[in-house]
Amino acid sequence: MTEDELIAGIGVRLRGVAAPRVLVGIGDDAAVWQPSRSNRSVITTDALVEGVHFTRDTMSARDAGWRALASNLSDVAAMGARPVLATVALGFPRGTDPDWLLGCYDGIAALAERARCPVVGGDLTLAPAITLAITVVGEVRPSNLKRRDGALPGDVVAVTGPLGASAAGLRVAGDPALRSDGRFADVLAAFRTPEPRLQAGRRLGASRHVRAMMDVSDGLSTDLGRLCAASGVGAVVETIPVHSGARRVAAVTGDDPERWALDGGEDFELLIAVQKRAFAHVAVRVAAATGEQLVRIGTITAEPGVRRADGTVIPPAGWDHLR
Repeated sequence: MTEDELIAGIGVRLRGVAAPRVLVGIGDDAAVWQPSRSNRSVITTDALVEGVHFTRDTMSARDAGWRALASNLSDVAAMGARPVLATVALGFPRGTDPDWLLGCYDGIAALAERARCPVVGGDLTLAPAITLAITVVGEVRPSNLKRRDGALPGDVVAVTGPLGASAAGLRVAGDPALRSDGRFADVLAAFRTPEPRLQAGRRLGASRHVRAMMDVSDGLSTDLGRLCAASGVGAVVETIPVHSGARRVAAVTGDDPERWALDGGEDFELLIAVQKRAFAHVAVRVAAATGEQLVRIGTITAEPGVRRADGTVIPPAGWDHLR
């Protein structure tokens, strides 16, 4: 297959996602987009690399494509924004099966359609390993933009769902016996095809009671520390919400499911700091609009650092590319 033939196959897969304000899409030197005058643009880039984030024996091509886009969409959700377009740079070793590469775009297209985020261009290149580098542009009203630096002492710390499912899914994916066990399908899906919390992100972004927000991509222990450091505060963690599927897997493998929830990462839930008096109201509104339940995990403190209720320090032991 030639490069032009591969690009044509990619274009067919991405054609179904509406692009109302994209004036020029795939096929030219660059995409052309007409931004809204009343909104801020948010831009994020993330990469999925074979041998670092996935292996082909534990993840299909479609799932790799889905997951690569999901990680970017989660960043957009964490800003309270909605995605409007994406570009994809795909690197691959010489001799890679073209059907596998096109399968990546099947996954990208499936999630792009659900998220209403057209893919308008990108790049193809030879590389030592399969690499999916995706950029997503989003939009948000200035009043709804959320950052990680606004938390204040007394705020409630919460997440949009229990944690640890993705790490448990990675454990299952690496063991053929566990992988074929239907009891663990939910955590495998959490690892392979995570759902970015776009609706919850927009709902939380629209609330003036939500003071800070980010996504849990590198593990709660690391990401809560980052939110606190950016805000110049600390936090006391009163409870760690462990996904029931993670507990189910750990009961078989002997792993610590709480450690998965704290340090596993890639759950792509949203982590928020909310005014204490408004937390119950915000939780009800989010549940009514999205079906997702906010889970309170602790409180923002004036004292720096992240600790358990008994004073024990929680070190940042989540994912770190340089560690």
